[in-house]
Amino acid sequence: MKTNNLFCIIMAGGVGSRFWPYSTNDNPKQFLDFFGTGRSLLQMTYDRLQPIIPSENVYIVSNEKYYDKIREQLPQLTHQQILLEPMRRNTAPCIAYAVYKIYSKCKEAVILTVPSDHLITDENNFINTIQEGLQFVSTSNTILTLGIKPTRPETGYGYIQLTAGNTLIRKVKTFTEKPNADLAKVFIESGEFYWNSGMFMWNINTIIAAFEEHLPDIATKFSSCQQYYNTPQEQEIINDIYSSCQNISIDYGIMEKATNVYVRMSNFGWSDLGTWSSYYDLSQKDDNGNVTLNCKTLFYNSTNNIVVLPTNKLAVIDGLDNYLIAQEGNSILICKKTEESKIRQYVKDIANLPEGNEYL
Repeated sequence: MKTNNLFCIIMAGGVGSRFWPYSTNDNPKQFLDFFGTGRSLLQMTYDRLQPIIPSENVYIVSNEKYYDKIREQLPQLTHQQILLEPMRRNTAPCIAYAVYKIYSKCKEAVILTVPSDHLITDENNFINTIQEGLQFVSTSNTILTLGIKPTRPETGYGYIQLTAGNTLIRKVKTFTEKPNADLAKVFIESGEFYWNSGMFMWNINTIIAAFEEHLPDIATKFSSCQQYYNTPQEQEIINDIYSSCQNISIDYGIMEKATNVYVRMSNFGWSDLGTWSSYYDLSQKDDNGNVTLNCKTLFYNSTNNIVVLPTNKLAVIDGLDNYLIAQEGNSILICKKTEESKIRQYVKDIANLPEGNEYL
């Protein structure tokens, strides 16, 4: 496996609405520094890939409105490495665009596809796992996903059921999207299920064959413009394609249909950082379980709270337990942490207000 044949697709077009108001349409969570490291989630994703993937082979797929942010945060990337979607069409078109563009450059590419906004704490283990996985797919007609050993009956993740065996890479038996609490508990107790990380590996001919078989309309659209990739006409052609492109995830479109999907059992300190609760679990807390991001805080008779305010703000909190308090710009959210599942509904309701987009 040649190093210059290794590529990575970083998906960075989401809006992170579950982190509103800290994450907004103009500045979504992948561009934010959640842990005070001086690096955003996108930058941290790029950084951890450096020992594996040549810099010139890293492609970012994102919404066109985030081009300047990507250039600012990753100035080492060329214009051709930033793939701009004119509208959101979920992960299958996003991946197809990048795959066919890479194919125009390298017919023997071996590709890692990752989200831009996940957290990984054991990066050495991650690197070893990725290198092993890339080697596996480079010589086989397989799609490989990374399964994370579950630590709790989480209802917010998808699950992968493994076939029996004693190897770290096994064939996938079933996929299950976000089970209820009782079913998640059964999954954990069975020992057969791993969390679906949303990270995939494949060689380029295998994934193109999968698109042709399971999502032929998408395959036809992106294969038909091979001559335009890496030319001044590329963006115009892509804009035309997206206007009629199916809105579908790679999981529903390919992973759950294909018969050559395998999973690499993994355990490298992974979190999809999808909710304030997941952020709370990963954050440093004071003696009373309070978490503060960016601002200064004084807590009195208060426990297990999250406070997120601009850096020049001071919060004095008295008598609150298990609350989320977050402000960004001209929006502030105060709710019980146990009610954070309603944030998406709050965002929808705000969008329906007159001039509601000013708050999103």
